[in-house]
Formats: sequence, structure tokens, C-alpha cells
Amino acid sequence: MGHQVIIFDFSVIRGLWETRVKKNKERQKKEKERLEKSALEKIKQEWNFILECRKKGIPQSKYLKNGFVDINEKNLDTYGKTPQLKKSRALPDEVNKEKNKFIFQLSGEQWTELPDSLKEQTYLKEWHVYNTLIQTIPAYIALFQDLRVLELSKNQINHLPAEIGCLKNLKVLNVSFNNLKSVPPELGDCENLEKLDLSGNMEITELPFELSNLKQLTFVDVSANKFHSIPICVLRMSNLQWLDISSNRLTDLPEDIDRLDELQTLLLQKNKLTYLPRALVNMPKLSLLVVSGDDLVEMPTAICESTTGLKFVSLKDSPVETIVCEDTEEIIENEREREQVEKEFMKAYIEDLMERESTPSYTTKVMLSLQL
Repeated sequence: MGHQVIIFDFSVIRGLWETRVKKNKERQKKEKERLEKSALEKIKQEWNFILECRKKGIPQSKYLKNGFVDINEKNLDTYGKTPQLKKSRALPDEVNKEKNKFIFQLSGEQWTELPDSLKEQTYLKEWHVYNTLIQTIPAYIALFQDLRVLELSKNQINHLPAEIGCLKNLKVLNVSFNNLKSVPPELGDCENLEKLDLSGNMEITELPFELSNLKQLTFVDVSANKFHSIPICVLRMSNLQWLDISSNRLTDLPEDIDRLDELQTLLLQKNKLTYLPRALVNMPKLSLLVVSGDDLVEMPTAICESTTGLKFVSLKDSPVETIVCEDTEEIIENEREREQVEKEFMKAYIEDLMERESTPSYTTKVMLSLQL
């Protein structure tokens, strides 16, 4: 039987979640300290030492004393070679150092453009640029043919260059919470793209049809924009598993939404939906559906009574205080910040909900008289 959770207040629940997260972090810290003090690390060290001694043919009498392992590196030095134990300890650092050679990271409001030296590092596989004042991505990005991850969240980027379509190996593109108003059709040439995050740009109204070519996409987040309908190209993304189009201006859903037969999570809250199409019932893998809105007056009964394990969450919207401000940009920035906070909360809430394989009967329906 399906489960419906109706929530009326995010602010109180957010407080509960923050307390819960804090306690969880404290537990993790204590567990880490416990493991560090436990004998596990010592046993692992002794075992590695014994293996190395055996490889070198060192007799047990040399490294065992009264049945206990004597981790004395002099035993290994006697045989004229550097202890493997030292090498094994150094190996993770060497691996991390080698890996970091292919990752570019940049943050801080002192940056208004990318450094010139970046164009020489075309071997990079990942860019992580966030919380800067950078507004443009240079055309020379086309030279980075090995790029796999392009994380550009929380900057001031106002457009993406057409050259981004040259990144044939790109798997992750995150340009959330920037100032984008459109997406170049050339992005459809990134045939190996698996994750696309355009959330929080506030002004995107449509996606180019060319994005229909992105058949490897499994995750699309276009929340907190100005979409009036689900883009046609999204309905043709045959492997899509996660779609977040919350906080937009949707008034209805397409009747052929069940084309997304691989979709598992559909987030629709904070739109202007008046009804939900019955086609949602025909989506075999849909396991989480989140909606909201005081305008929502009609939905298929089968959604709430689904026997497929669908978790249906209905979030009631409440009027949000309008901030009186002469500066339009400041209003948009306040909205963007609020969306960021709400997305963090929803992410934590959904992760917890998805972890529940079953809900006890006495919590099948939860009613909380609280205010968003």
C-alpha cells in the first residue's frame, strides 16, 4: 500500500532535522575515535608486516616474540630492502597527490574571472568552481577533451559558451544557482552526460530540443526557474531516473509523462498544478512523488492507493512573506538564498524517506498542523 505524508510546516521540521544531523555527526565522530583507538588498526598493521616478512623469507623467530608480532622495521632492514609497510602507508598519499593533478578547484569572491594559466592545463578531468564572481566561461573550454566533471555552482555565470558541446566525455554538469537565462543547444552534443543540474537560476523558461540527444542522462534538476511545462526534450530522455522541476510555474503535466518509464523520483512541489494525470500510475519504477499547492484539487486515487510501493508526499504551501525592497536584484537574491536552504532541507528529508523500505502502519498518514 502506498504511503502519504502530509506536512504543513518546514521551519519546525527543519529545526528537528538540524538537531538530528548534529547528533548524527557527533555519533560519527565518536565512532571514528573509537575505531582509531581500537585494535583493528594495529591488527591490520601487524598482518601487513607478517605478509611482507613472508615474502622476504624472514623466519617467524625473527618477528614473533612469545607469540606476539614484533613490528620492528629493523627486521626488514636486515634483508636490505625498504620496508613494504612504509611503502603501503605512503601509497594512499601518492595516489591522492596523483589524482589531484587532474582536479582544478577555485572559490572565493575575489575571483572575477578564471586564471590565465588554466588554459594550459588541458589534461584536467574535473573543474570545481564555486562561490566566485565569475560571469563567463571562456571558449577555450573546448580544449579540455578529458573533462568529466564540470561543477560551477553558486557563481555569477550568465551564459554557457557553445563550445561546451565539444566536451564529449563530460558526465556531470552543475551550473546551479547562477544567472543563466538559457542553455545552448550545443549542450545536446555532450552525449555521455549523466547528470545535469540547472537549479536556482531563477530565469530559465525552456530547454532546447537538441537536449533530447542526451540518452545517458539519469539525473535532471531544473528546480527554482520559470518553466511553464516539462520541456519536450526531457520527455525524450529515456534513461531519466530523477527529475526535480519544483519551484517553477507548472500548471499541468503532459499526458504522455509515462514515456519516462525509468523515472524513480519526481519532485513537483511549489508549482501551480491543479490536477495530476492518471498517466503517473502507469510509470512502473516511480517510487517517490512529491507535490504541493493549494491549487491542487484533483489527483488519481490510485496514486495514494498504489500497490507498487510508491511513496506519495503532499506538501501544503503557505503564503511566504513578501520582502518590500526597491532593488529587484536583491529580491531575486533573497529568493535564491531561500531556495538553497529549502533544497538542502528537502534533500535530507527525501534521503531519509527513500531509506525507509517500509513505513509502520501507525505512521502511514502523518498530519502536522504547522506553518511553512
